[in-house]
Amino acid sequence: HRRAQGRGKKGGPAVTRPPRIALFGGTFDPIHSGHLRSAAVVGRRFGLDRILFVPSNIPPHKARRDMAPARDRMAMVELALRGRPRFAASPIEIRAGGTSYSIRTLRRLRRLHPRARIFFIVGTDAFLEIKTWKEWRSVLDESLFIVMTRPGVGLAKARRAPGAEYADRVRPVGRTERVREDWFSASRIFLFPIDALDVSATEIRGRIREGRPLAGLVSAAVARYIRARKLYL
Repeated sequence: HRRAQGRGKKGGPAVTRPPRIALFGGTFDPIHSGHLRSAAVVGRRFGLDRILFVPSNIPPHKARRDMAPARDRMAMVELALRGRPRFAASPIEIRAGGTSYSIRTLRRLRRLHPRARIFFIVGTDAFLEIKTWKEWRSVLDESLFIVMTRPGVGLAKARRAPGAEYADRVRPVGRTERVREDWFSASRIFLFPIDALDVSATEIRGRIREGRPLAGLVSAAVARYIRARKLYL
């Protein structure tokens, strides 16, 4: 794990900080360049050691008839993350089966990584619905949230989304501001503006049905998989 800056008392070895592991969940139907770009930006700024891309099994908010099977969405995530050592595809929700609830996933991760700081990466649009999540207060207690801007959705509303009781736990992070370790003991929700790519899975599925190219929107390996499996037609 990365060492903290500086050395210990009397010139001793540097003290290691807790590893920083982030959960980046979603349907990933399909995973696209916007997901990868956002995760890379967040990972660099917050010094994340590992970002787990977690495809949902049955999403509680976004279930659709035309959603690709979980095994295909998982396979596409694995293909998209090849060659990216700090990114990993996690089958934790697919293996659990049933409806995927964030609180259950966070508790499983906590058991697997008891020493880690667990972060939850989420877009502004999803965070605005935080009060509809199962055991949402526990979700906020179990992890440190990184709420990032999404195209067309700013951070102003996100600050108010969990209610006044969480106002003192919210911390905006400037685009060039250095994130400090001591922030994590006082703040639980970080509002982070990024220049997100204006691309969506909905747009990509539409392009596939219309036979339009996917260059720049998904990786070449994912595009090949979609064609081979005849997904979204």
